[in-house]
Formats: sequence, C-alpha cells, structure tokens
Amino acid sequence: MQTHRMKTKEVHIGDRVIGGGNPILIQSMTNTRTEDVQATVEQIRRLEKAGCEIVRCTVPTMEAALALGEIKKQISIPLVADIHFDYKMAIAAIENGADKIRINPGNIGSRERVAAVVKTAKERNIPIRVGVNSGSLEKELIEKYGGVTAEGIVESALDKVRLIEDMGYDNLVISIKSSDVLMCIRAHEVLTGKTDYPLHVGITEAGTVFSGNVKSGVGLGIILYQGIGDTIRVSLTGDPEEEIRSARLILGTLGLRKGRIEVVSCPTCGRTKIDLIGLANRVEAMTTELWAEIMQEYPLGLARDIKVAVMGCAVNGPGEAREADIGIAGGIGEGLLIKKGEIIKKVPEEELLSVLKEELVSLCRCEAAQG
Repeated sequence: MQTHRMKTKEVHIGDRVIGGGNPILIQSMTNTRTEDVQATVEQIRRLEKAGCEIVRCTVPTMEAALALGEIKKQISIPLVADIHFDYKMAIAAIENGADKIRINPGNIGSRERVAAVVKTAKERNIPIRVGVNSGSLEKELIEKYGGVTAEGIVESALDKVRLIEDMGYDNLVISIKSSDVLMCIRAHEVLTGKTDYPLHVGITEAGTVFSGNVKSGVGLGIILYQGIGDTIRVSLTGDPEEEIRSARLILGTLGLRKGRIEVVSCPTCGRTKIDLIGLANRVEAMTTELWAEIMQEYPLGLARDIKVAVMGCAVNGPGEAREADIGIAGGIGEGLLIKKGEIIKKVPEEELLSVLKEELVSLCRCEAAQG
C-alpha cells in the first residue's frame, strides 16, 4: 500500500528535496542570536557534522534578516528563516538568501501583508512553510470545536494554505504541531486525507532532553510509521545537536534511514563485573563521533547498518550479541572482543574501548567504500 509520503508534492529547499517519497530530512533550529554571525555559523557547522540537513534561524530583527546572507555563505545546508508577526522580516529574509521561510499567516497581519510576503517568495520560488501550533489556534475555531482539537488545528492550517493558494502560490510545506502527543498524532492522521503538500512533523515544546525524547519518540514514531511526514524536527530544551542524534535514532529504528551505527547494550545485572554503564556511554559517544567522521569522508555513508554490542557478562554476552557485527563483553578486569557472537580475543578492561574502536573503524571504512 502506498504511503502518504510517497504521494506528496516535491518541494525544493536549497539543494535538498522533500516530498514525493524522497528521504525524510532532519532539521534543527539554532539557539544563538542570529545577529551574531560567527556564533550562529559555528553552531550550524556543528549541527551539519552531527547530521543536520536543513537548519532554521529565528529572524526577530532587521539585523538578523541581513545576517542571513553572511551566514548562508559559510554553511553547506539550506537555511530557513523563522518569522513571527512582522511581514517585513519575511521579505527581508527572502531577499537576503533564505532558502525557505516559516510563517503563520494568522499572525503576520492583514491580507495585504501576507500577499506582500507571498509575492516576494513567488518571485524567487522560495517555499513557504505554513506553520500552525495548537497554542496559536484562533478563538473562533476553539469555540467551534469546543476547545483546542486536532480537527481545529487542521482546519486552521488548511484555511491559511487556501489563503496563499488564492494568491497564486502553491510552493508550500505544512506543519501542524502540538505539545499534546495524542492530539498531534490525530491531527496528522486527519490532515493526510485532505492535502498532498509535504509535511514537516514534530512534537512542539516536547520538553527537556529526557522527557522531550520520550514524547518525540512516541509521537513521531507513530506518525512516521503510518507513512506520514517528509521532514522532521525533534524539539528539545537542550543543545540542538541532541535533536539531530534523536532524529537519526528515530528514523533508523523505524527503518527509514540506513547506514547508521547502532549501539545495543544489556541492562546490567548482578553478574556484571565491569563499569558497563560508563563503558556503554563511552561507546555511544565514540560511535556518534565516528559516524560523523565517516559521513565527512564518505558523503554516501555506510552501505548498511552496523550493530555494535556492549555486554556486561563474559558468559552469556557473546551469545546474546550474536546478531551484532562487533561487540565487547565484560569480565573481571578484562573483556572479550566478539564478532557475530564469536570470541575473537581477550582484552584488558582498560583497552576494551580502544580495541573496539580500531576494529569498528576498519569495518566502517570497508562498508563506506561500498556505499
């Protein structure tokens, strides 16, 4: 059965494409002052290295709008301008090189002001992301539906889409977000039957790295599993790089991204004789850094997923990690290097991480060369 994302329209954002069955792209948003070009560029470059494919910057001032041009010169991924309230900022952002703008036409002002933004976007064929959040739902729709509801959010978004379509423009992306996970899921299910525009999906105001990841994992997981969504952002109160790592993991877990390094580890028990928790965290950090290095050297990435196991028991660990390509299992002051469940050699505990990395680098380079 064909999923909704296979049937959405293609939209070009800089040199990237979403919709029409293209890969789901990962987004994040800077939290620097956009006016500070150096700090913003430095953060975007870190996000690029982590795997960010589209980045958004807020544009609250004319100085920020003007800064976009200089920022864009120094980065390699498409740049999206986030606009609230002032239509002049939207126009200035487009004129200064934004690859896409995000607006809520409902808070831009009069129809004439929205038309001025649409005219400028149309002249340069710049996509407009029509964004509606549950917190910005119009009073009349709240009254119509007896509160903030998924149906109200969808109606609000489609009203704004029709407004722009009536102005002769359809280079659009839609986002409908809520911090209520179940409402957000329902809204996307309702919307998919009413539009073929590509959808930017996420759980807004999800929370801290811990709670936000749980809510985003549940919400985005259900939405994406239904074949809905063309680009995603995991919204976290934390370092934006965490959003990228989380998005990659969500997509990889659902089989929507290949070529990742997956770390699996046992939950520990009384048989554990090494610092497995600390070791597993170091392995995860090492693989994250290694993946970024591989992607810099081999843009096509790995030819397949690679599974790395970190096990706490030298007795059962090798067998339990049989499905992993490579792994380590702990003993008393030492550990085992294992491949596909077979013991390769014993290693002193303090050397486990370095030995694992050496073997993993060799495996990754081999797979990347075949990508």
